[in-house]
Amino acid sequence: MSFELLAEPVRRFVRDQRWESLRPIQAAAIQHIMATDDHYILASRTASGKTEAAFLPILSKVNFRQPGVQVLYISPLIALINDQFQRVEQLCRYLDVKVTKWHGEASRTAKKHLVQQPEGIVLITPESLEAMFVNAPYHVKALFAGLHYVVIDEIHSFLGTDRGLHLQSLLARLRGVNTHSFSVVGLSATIGDYAEAKRFTGEPSRTKVLLDRAGKEIAAHFRYFSDEETGGELPLALLKDLYKQTAASKVLIFPNSRGLAEVIAVKLRQIAERVGGHTHYFSHHSSVDKEVREYVEHFAKHNQRQPFCIACTSTLELGIDIGSVEQVVQINAAHSIASLIQRVGRSGRRNDEQSQLVLYATNPWSLLHSLACWQLYREGFVEPLRMARLPYDLLLHQALSITKERSGCSRTVLVQLLQANMAFADIPVEHTEAVLDELLRRDWLEALPGELIIGVEGEFVVNSRDFYSVFRTEPAFKVVHAGKTVGEIPFSPQVQEGENMLLAARIWKILYVDMSAKRIEVAPANDGKRPKFFGGGGVVHACIRERMLQLLVSSSQHAEMDPTSQEALRTLRQEFACFTLPPEPIHARPVRVKDATVTFYTFAGTKVNRTLEFLLQRLQVGYTADEETSSFVFTLTPALLRDLIEQLRLFAEDIDFHLEDELTTNPALLDFAKWGAALPLTLQAAVVKERYFDVEGTLAFLNKTVLVMAQEAFQLSPSA
Repeated sequence: MSFELLAEPVRRFVRDQRWESLRPIQAAAIQHIMATDDHYILASRTASGKTEAAFLPILSKVNFRQPGVQVLYISPLIALINDQFQRVEQLCRYLDVKVTKWHGEASRTAKKHLVQQPEGIVLITPESLEAMFVNAPYHVKALFAGLHYVVIDEIHSFLGTDRGLHLQSLLARLRGVNTHSFSVVGLSATIGDYAEAKRFTGEPSRTKVLLDRAGKEIAAHFRYFSDEETGGELPLALLKDLYKQTAASKVLIFPNSRGLAEVIAVKLRQIAERVGGHTHYFSHHSSVDKEVREYVEHFAKHNQRQPFCIACTSTLELGIDIGSVEQVVQINAAHSIASLIQRVGRSGRRNDEQSQLVLYATNPWSLLHSLACWQLYREGFVEPLRMARLPYDLLLHQALSITKERSGCSRTVLVQLLQANMAFADIPVEHTEAVLDELLRRDWLEALPGELIIGVEGEFVVNSRDFYSVFRTEPAFKVVHAGKTVGEIPFSPQVQEGENMLLAARIWKILYVDMSAKRIEVAPANDGKRPKFFGGGGVVHACIRERMLQLLVSSSQHAEMDPTSQEALRTLRQEFACFTLPPEPIHARPVRVKDATVTFYTFAGTKVNRTLEFLLQRLQVGYTADEETSSFVFTLTPALLRDLIEQLRLFAEDIDFHLEDELTTNPALLDFAKWGAALPLTLQAAVVKERYFDVEGTLAFLNKTVLVMAQEAFQLSPSA
């Protein structure tokens, strides 16, 4: 029935692809999108045909003979645009519909032709759309006044992020130039909060979710190799086992940092050289040069027979098609279940093959974390991501962008446009006025009779290429060998002449560091000197930590775990056996007393732990914190811990004062928000409070938690 609803050229495309049938998400999308003009979120597992699910009905429904661009496809990555371009263009040939890529690396000739004759489908990133609003607003209207559909790929990657807020604002501004109401279709495999996804479209009541719950069978295997004797470095035994597990397969290996990806790629290549294995070992992450990454992607996609191994980061989490991958390996726990879902989905993409997942752990806590993520994943849990409701820094950015777009406008109109924008719906008008006052004070805006224009200082801001993005990019040094770019790395004190470094699955000797040109000259290293590498972190949701605690107090057995993993889990459980924790320790938390120290295991999410750490710093209490074990160590008696908790609660209730005071001496606290430093101090504090910390969650934690010490327990709050 769904197939019959499609236009004949689209049906011919389906027949030529020799599809035996439509996928469930495709059949559902065709029926709904063809019948209504509602917004839709298409949610189904990775490689289930979501792109075609959106475009088959849209191409059948839209009249592409009408003037202007009819469909706008928005992607989080240029690489994903380049990849999807091939799929969309192949489909559009059947209807003679023009498809154009519009981003910084796209053809200028194709862009110029599109401006001269607006038509068809455009594939773009939020940053390129922002640049168009700022630099060529007349193009925005000419291209998108007749827009009928906006397709947002990997919509989950925008939820809960600054880029998502930015895109939400841009969608509102697109509606301002649209002659009718366009529909939004979001695509994702990993959404934890469908209400938030519906809100993202700007019209939640008009947004429907089409959810295909069908999963894919996954064979998971846990393997454990302790790094205790290697000082935290990957044990040689793990690398040898990893080589044996993957030598004959097409494999993606996901560690949790770029540096570790390089270590793995180099070490496996070295093992392969010694034993006569294959040579196809690569690294793939944001520091590797774009041409090198594209070569790796092309090799993986078009290589039919030979095994390969790519050690990668989140750059290969999203939907770039790299062909058939037989195994996915996770080295130590993924920070989020959403990441784990994306990574698992990279294997078994062809012919509904079973996904193969191998999870390595190098310490008991990482093993526990991995097991918690795996269990929650099997239960269908994905971390809910909530968009900020008070994004003052994004409002500031968009105030400048709108003023530049309009070549000046009255203050009244600017406030009205910002207040009507869905991204800023919860911001009080007086706070919008306060942001504009600060922009005027800084001379980023200038007040003329009857209108606001970009000020002298503001011209430097809005005319910079850096203005188009709302995320902060770290200063990077280009790494060059014999005139050819190898990649870029963030500069750190470890980058010194004579040191070795890892990049693009090779070991390099640093020959020269040019600070002014931000350039590092390197040559292949052969001296055996240990190389330097760089890493990163992530935010862990409270549900993962709570499941870790449940696993600690249970006696459950897990068939996926090898004997060494089972023994490591058993040993960790024994360490906590002295606590009389209930089987469902919702609010109970263990406190270990040893010698003159007290260790408080919060088993809380990263944002609550951050908040506790900030409050402890304000209290000037001595402590050490360990995010991996979610613990704080104090030099005090157990009796004093309750007093400390009470002080933390009082400070949390007055956190606005403490944040403002801290920001006056430590503005780096706001570094995560690119445009936050230009806000008034009170609004800076509000941004930090909402997006970096979790004050509400921390107060709930302090009020409800019951501390459990060996054979005894007491509640933190007498009122709870």
